[in-house]
Amino acid sequence: MHEANNVHRRAAEQHELAAHAHRTAAEHNEKGDNETGNWHAQRALEYSDQAYKLAMEAHGKSGQIVSI
Repeated sequence: MHEANNVHRRAAEQHELAAHAHRTAAEHNEKGDNETGNWHAQRALEYSDQAYKLAMEAHGKSGQIVSI
């Protein structure tokens, strides 16, 4: 169970990084700096993809019974 909790925590961290990158991308795009905005949007996508993978891993592990 501890391993699943760790994966959940890592997934949440990636979600937070993605959200921050999305906000940063929006700020740059609003200022007309589309190149930098697009760079941050790409980072957001990468963080989101990683968060999804970790969330799926955590979901799989949270249902497993671990013997002590």
